[in-house]
Amino acid sequence: MRSRFTAFAVGDAAYLRASWHPDTVPDELELDPDQRWYRLDIVSIEAGGLFDDVGTVEFRAHYKHPEGAGTMSEESRFVRTGGHWLYLDGLLSR
Repeated sequence: MRSRFTAFAVGDAAYLRASWHPDTVPDELELDPDQRWYRLDIVSIEAGGLFDDVGTVEFRAHYKHPEGAGTMSEESRFVRTGGHWLYLDGLLSR
């Protein structure tokens, strides 16, 4: 989760696509160069440990944009595939 947040923060679309599950990765991924992600708060974690193959992370990511600052909240699902954690999908929350 933290590595994907960092990829959003530095604009690394290639890493985001590589860490996305192949069943749900979008065909195109465009990042807004004017949006600056600056803080990640992990709200809760369910499973996702050393012996798990699935996990859920609820987080709040804070950003600044020329149109104003904001927060994105999501409950993200991850699966371990080939020894690597991949982002499967997420539910946005407010």
